[in-house]
Amino acid sequence: MNREEPKVPFTDLKAQLASIQDEIVDAVHRVLSSGQFVGGQWVEQFEEEFAHSVGATYAVGVGSGTAALELALKAVQIKAGDEVVVPANTFVATAEAVSNIGAKPVFADVDSATFHLNIALVERHITSKTRAIVPVHLYGRAMDLSMLQELADLHRLVIIEDAAQAHSTQYGWTPVGGSGRLTCFSFYPGKNLGACGDAGAVTCNDRSQAEQLRLFRNHGSPEKYVHSIIGTNTRLDAIQAAVLSIKLRYLSDWNSKRLAHAKAYSTRLWNCPLQLPPILPGNQQNFHLFVIRSQQRDLLRQHLHNHGIETGIHYPVPLHLTPAYQKLGYPRRGSLPVAEVLAEQILSLPMYPELTDGQIQRVTEAILEFVAGANRDYQVDSTVPLANRSTPVKM
Repeated sequence: MNREEPKVPFTDLKAQLASIQDEIVDAVHRVLSSGQFVGGQWVEQFEEEFAHSVGATYAVGVGSGTAALELALKAVQIKAGDEVVVPANTFVATAEAVSNIGAKPVFADVDSATFHLNIALVERHITSKTRAIVPVHLYGRAMDLSMLQELADLHRLVIIEDAAQAHSTQYGWTPVGGSGRLTCFSFYPGKNLGACGDAGAVTCNDRSQAEQLRLFRNHGSPEKYVHSIIGTNTRLDAIQAAVLSIKLRYLSDWNSKRLAHAKAYSTRLWNCPLQLPPILPGNQQNFHLFVIRSQQRDLLRQHLHNHGIETGIHYPVPLHLTPAYQKLGYPRRGSLPVAEVLAEQILSLPMYPELTDGQIQRVTEAILEFVAGANRDYQVDSTVPLANRSTPVKM
């Protein structure tokens, strides 16, 4: 690496803020001037705007994506002793939310092509205690839930969607969040739609569910000092809501830039012995992450690090093997083989709207150098179908 050459960051939140700084500062100033910091017009405005953007009737702002999942589970009366099926390859919050309300997360394996919950394997995890399934629209790619819904209907289970990474993604003509199911979003700063702190939301089309969620987030209180149920304190604050309203205006453009970056990566790496994410038609993915798969992931990651390129792993430990759940007696290594192999092979490349063509060129040239020079014995994983390996993409 040329010592004078700047690093290619994995993400760059400062670059995004710089592009809209005046608008953000003005929005924050208006909130501060109003003296209304919790709830009120700014939260109501964002909830209405976000619900409309995903085709939902209601959006209920909360303190984080994790809180969104917890409150959604409570809204469908998941309780201590119940079981909830979740994928093993996801962020810990998907399972943590289940644990935090006293229920038991049951980990299922994922599909080797999409990395989504493997619907064909879900049924084997359903018991008399199972009450819900939480699929994840992972990396911003919408998951087809039609078959999973059939399975859920057969067993009288509830589906709650984890859309923490799927802002403005849609499956077919249905935006994620507009299905009518309880759908949970995170607005953590690194998300495609990110606040300047923690924030989240749940969308739905059922008025009674929306009212229940509002009670849960605010101490179970429909009015001051009246507590009709036992709730908690996980309200969306007005400053975050105002920031999110500004950023929501730019989300479509930012997602379009992410798609362009994904196409650039795919075009330049199409002949590499790597599994690349497919480029799907329409708005079925927002490329929150651009995740590749390599049998020599750790060597490749070190090579990119040596060239000043930051990467991520989403996720390095499948949830059934993470220490917190191992201590609770969950199955050990070998029980969910696809998630376990993915944890050893997946690598997330730099991805954010402000990424430049020059930075993408540096990343892809470094990968090509690694494949061609440093590791001549590199082999393609024969278990990955050819259709799921890299293919050229029209720019």
